[in-house]
Amino acid sequence: MNKKLLAFMIMVCLVAPIALFAGGQQEAAAPAEESAITAPAQKTTIDMIGWRYPITEFYAGELEKSNSVKNLTVNVQMFDSGSAKEQVRLALSGSGTSPYEIVHGDDGFVLEMAAEGWLMPLDDLIAKYADKYDLGDISDALYGLGSFEGKTYGIPIISNSMNYFYNMDLFEKYGLEVPETYDDVIATAQVLKAEESIDLPFTINLHAGWAWRIEFHNFLIGYGGKWLNDDNTPAFNNEIGVKAVNKILEVYRATMGEKGLTWSIDDSEIGMETGTLASCTTWTSRAANMDDPTKSLLVGKIGFAPAPRVVKGGPHAGPAAADFYVIPANIDVDPELIFQVIMEAADLESQMGAAEEGMVTRGAVAEAGAGGRYLAAAQATVANGAGNYGANPAVRLATAAIDNLLSKVAGDEYTVKEVLDMAADLYVEEATKQGYL
Repeated sequence: MNKKLLAFMIMVCLVAPIALFAGGQQEAAAPAEESAITAPAQKTTIDMIGWRYPITEFYAGELEKSNSVKNLTVNVQMFDSGSAKEQVRLALSGSGTSPYEIVHGDDGFVLEMAAEGWLMPLDDLIAKYADKYDLGDISDALYGLGSFEGKTYGIPIISNSMNYFYNMDLFEKYGLEVPETYDDVIATAQVLKAEESIDLPFTINLHAGWAWRIEFHNFLIGYGGKWLNDDNTPAFNNEIGVKAVNKILEVYRATMGEKGLTWSIDDSEIGMETGTLASCTTWTSRAANMDDPTKSLLVGKIGFAPAPRVVKGGPHAGPAAADFYVIPANIDVDPELIFQVIMEAADLESQMGAAEEGMVTRGAVAEAGAGGRYLAAAQATVANGAGNYGANPAVRLATAAIDNLLSKVAGDEYTVKEVLDMAADLYVEEATKQGYL
């Protein structure tokens, strides 16, 4: 080998490490923050399934941060709510191991899954990790929405309700006041029908059986009614129940007609963001997108008010709801590892970020003043609204009975009383089988 070449190579070998070391001092990245999750000894995969809207997408990103833990992979699958629930029911109703270790569910779905025996109670894990994750910062009332027969099945990650959304420019143009009651909504919609640039003046969500059930609950409670009597006999098919359904029919016929029956929650959200819908009553979880310039053409121009009342002075016709992360009963992954992944995604730091996308569940977040423009309206609906279905597990059977029947009142085949009585008969039959009657 040429001596000059050999000398050059030796010089490179001596100098390069020094250069690399010096460069390393300047360019080395800060060490990654150590995760609070105990890394599994072997490679482990945790699969989560849920449905997509702004705050759940944020939480999905928080779950995926656990991929930094050694030997741990977290996969997130997001669908629309109907598709997600169908897949979960199919997966958990069998006798085999669940393909999902984390399931996102609203309080009604959690109650359904718990009653079927598909979920793992979390009380022991909540007690064990209460101090580490400050789980007392989440109210007992929210835990209660995910409880069944004295056991807690979910970690509340989202609080939800309904708001009245309205196009402030149109309201100013026509000199309209924000509706207090649904009679006001009807009157307002009659004025807005003159606006040719919009598709509809107002929507209320009635595009599916479960959507009719939710609005029936809001209007039933709004009139002072209830689902069941103290002895678990049906109370929803009495004169108050009939009055509630008739009011829903009056609202939809006067404001949106049959066209509006096809509008989903997504459709109403997009309609508000694009200005083709003037107003609607829909979920608070959709409010953050109104001020997202990548999704909305009307940033800062959509107003928010509490859900309208059915009668003046009555409760707001909107629910108090919560969404949860739950753990299926039939899993082959360490429940403590799954629980830690959930809690890392729902700790205070995560919820401070999530508060920009929707209503979260930790008291410390509210105390810090985090949250969007819609927060005051949503809190008013939660505090003075229809609430949820209550702790009586028999109510689940009543809501299931009505889900696929109530929409029939939109046609002329059955009267309101006939439909409610059919649902009551189905409820009585199933409640008797299960020992509630």
